[in-house]
Amino acid sequence: MPKQQDGLIAVVKRDCPTCELVQPVLKQLSDAGALTVYSQDDPTFPDNLDGVIDDRSLEQSFRHDIEFVPTLIRVENGKETSRTFGWNRDEWQAVSGINKLGDGLPENQPGCGSKSIEPFIAEKLEARYGEKTFTSKGHDISDWHDDVEYAFDMGWTDGLPIVPPTDDRIIRMLQGTDRDPNEVVGIVPPDLIECTVEKVAINAVMAGCKPEYMPVVLACLEAALLPKFALHGVLCTLNFAGPVIVVNGPITKAIGMNAKGNCLGQGNRANATIGRALQLIVRNVGGGRPQEIDRAVFGNPGKYTYCFPEDETDEDWTPLHVARGCKPGSNAVTLHHGHGLTGIIDHKARTADELARSMAMQLVNEGHPKLAEKANVILAISPEHYRVFQKDGWGRAEIEEALHKYTTRPGKDLIRGAQGIGEGIGEENADRDVPKYWRDHGILVVRCGGPAGQISAIIGGWSGGRNREEIQPVTLEF
Repeated sequence: MPKQQDGLIAVVKRDCPTCELVQPVLKQLSDAGALTVYSQDDPTFPDNLDGVIDDRSLEQSFRHDIEFVPTLIRVENGKETSRTFGWNRDEWQAVSGINKLGDGLPENQPGCGSKSIEPFIAEKLEARYGEKTFTSKGHDISDWHDDVEYAFDMGWTDGLPIVPPTDDRIIRMLQGTDRDPNEVVGIVPPDLIECTVEKVAINAVMAGCKPEYMPVVLACLEAALLPKFALHGVLCTLNFAGPVIVVNGPITKAIGMNAKGNCLGQGNRANATIGRALQLIVRNVGGGRPQEIDRAVFGNPGKYTYCFPEDETDEDWTPLHVARGCKPGSNAVTLHHGHGLTGIIDHKARTADELARSMAMQLVNEGHPKLAEKANVILAISPEHYRVFQKDGWGRAEIEEALHKYTTRPGKDLIRGAQGIGEGIGEENADRDVPKYWRDHGILVVRCGGPAGQISAIIGGWSGGRNREEIQPVTLEF
């Protein structure tokens, strides 16, 4: 801050009972010597003083770091030496050096919050008056230009409007993490560009995230950049796939994610914008654009966003991230190379074994009924179907074991040409029983969904999963 004039500074606002209370004290201080008064909301307040400085722009409140009003500051030799806020006779006398202040007033009365720290105001002031520290390229847009249309023109969107990433919104988003804005999170394909925390925040703003979503968005990006997720391959494939995100842990409730009804659909801000933020980062930082490096023949609607939490309300259930090696009670994201949704409708099954058999009949169709040991899938089990398993004492281990058992079939029925269909697996598999999915990671079982309806869902997977050791779903604890 530039050198200040010596004396006393008071910052007040009319909309504060304590500021109203201390008007006689401000008059005493003004009559006794140098006093500069800044008024945040009304330049005619205090009523009994001349020369009040209009601070409705809140620039001086920002520069003096005012959190409460009234605030009294002493400046000596151009620097602040002491301050107090609210009204306390002893403290005001100590700061001002004047005794017998405020005869007839109470000894103490708390003040009010400064207008400069009201929601959404502090970041605007930081953006307007603070020191600019952004390293990402900025774009000056004319007041006559529509900023949403400008984003479309620049190719920054996924086809839907974005939230313009203004300086104040970026500052606010960065408050959602204690990580350095200049920290490089990773190298994003296909253009292999460094992505900093700041760039993550910019895309999170555009996606519509809240600051409290930032830890999840950062974890999603870090997981997507793990070698076994093969993000570059997901972008280049002709297949349907894109990142599908399952979030586990206490953070899902803290930020209001939806694991209940319509959890895979619209309507929940956290679900929708976290997944969208990852997709925008891949597009805007990495250069993964459709009909360029993104070679998908069809794609799928989940490439806008595909993110949901697991329902962890049943203490008897082993959550997905714990089953995959994370600590109980931790936060984690699991990324699957996924695409469209396939329903499993079974209102008749009354035993766990019968329901597992029924689900397996649908699971074997993923990609093609005669293909095996290729794609991985998510099986999202609804509460009503889960109750069928639970009634028979089945948990995650029993469900997974049965699903793998019932999706294993004779190779002779699956080889190329069998059943008059050219598609299929190699003839060398004719004499063995062939599992549809890899045993260790091929079926990711998740509990979620609404309470009514004996229906569950399969989120299909990328056939790149045939490279068992190189391409797998990934889980990252954070």
